[in-house]
Amino acid sequence: MRDGSSIHVARFNAAQFRAQVRAAEQKARAAQRQAVRRVQTEFDRVDRENQRRVNEYNRQARRQVDAHNRQITQVNAHNRQVNTQNRQADARNRTAVTELNRRLRSGGSSGPTYTPSERVLADRVQERVAALPERDHDAFLSYARIDGHNVGTALYAALTALGVDVWFDEVAIKPGVSQSRQMDVGVRSARCGIALLTPAYLAGRFWTERELGALLHKPTLIPVLDNVTFDEVAEYSGFLPDLAGFETARDSVEVIAEKIAAAVLPPTVD
Repeated sequence: MRDGSSIHVARFNAAQFRAQVRAAEQKARAAQRQAVRRVQTEFDRVDRENQRRVNEYNRQARRQVDAHNRQITQVNAHNRQVNTQNRQADARNRTAVTELNRRLRSGGSSGPTYTPSERVLADRVQERVAALPERDHDAFLSYARIDGHNVGTALYAALTALGVDVWFDEVAIKPGVSQSRQMDVGVRSARCGIALLTPAYLAGRFWTERELGALLHKPTLIPVLDNVTFDEVAEYSGFLPDLAGFETARDSVEVIAEKIAAAVLPPTVD
């Protein structure tokens, strides 16, 4: 100072400053490492949780796939069993139909016999059917539900048991689709037509008239008379008496089914 007193000036301590800087850097690096560890820890936690969920989902998916595969295996085994049973049934049916043809054509007394008009009908149907290409069904069964349901159902069951593929409305009709169109398709898809003629059928109700109108164009039409006579049929249509037919008044439904099966299914050729 001007008065002669001494002046003290603080000196810059570079070493101390550098030490402070290093300490600050170390502290910052430590804080950074701690933050990174927190982030890594959270990341690892999330990753482990995601992996756990993925593993659990995969285990459930494998269990579902395994259960589905077991079901498929069971279904396939069942289908193989059904196919084997169907092949065996087809073989039995073919053998039975061949035997029916042999018996019915032999004229012997070992089985049901034809009347002369039935034999003419059966021979004509068998000849025509043999010349037709393969179709989806062997026969289309037309009947009046009001009085032909019981006999129609029994005839369908007896024919099916003999291996005849029959279009039958109770089995073939699908809901939600035009019934008349399905019937038209059924008539076209069958090699022959079976008309179960009953009093209600001859009364000319809409469906039976429609079906018979289509069936009359088939040279393989097979009439089956139930509770009606040929005279009554003649009053209804001049075409049917010329075709002859089978009668429940003469034969049981099972015998009629045998005669029809023998006519519409060709014998097995070994």
